[in-house]
Amino acid sequence: MLTLGVRAPDFELKTSQGYVHKLSDYKAKTVVLYFYPKDDTPGCTKEACNFSENIKLFQAKNAVIIGVSADDEESHEKFRKKYNLPFTLVSDPEKKILKEYGVWQEKSMYGKKYMGIARTTFIIDKTRVIRRIFEKVKPENHWAEVLEVIKK
Repeated sequence: MLTLGVRAPDFELKTSQGYVHKLSDYKAKTVVLYFYPKDDTPGCTKEACNFSENIKLFQAKNAVIIGVSADDEESHEKFRKKYNLPFTLVSDPEKKILKEYGVWQEKSMYGKKYMGIARTTFIIDKTRVIRRIFEKVKPENHWAEVLEVIKK
């Protein structure tokens, strides 16, 4: 996993609408880069919808939200449209960025071990330096704790 104070690795990933986005495209913004396990599942939907419902508060702080999962662009687009999500979802099916950011991890459910995405959020400043990392995110009120960090 990356640590506080290091430069966030750039990436080139496709959005749900087929465009390529780079972290370096957001030089003048604070970036909320959140990694989530799967489109249209209960926790991921709650997290995305909470960010969506509060998007104006993030925009007022000159912040953009980018969601990342291993789901493909088509899945992202269905998810985005179903919940009218006003922010970018990017796809990392090869898990390159997931691994580079350290969120592709061994997980356990009902005693079975498997590899998956650890729900994690990085707050990246205008100079691409990681200012905060939220691990083991609880989707219910995560948007509020992220906004609180951005306010400071």
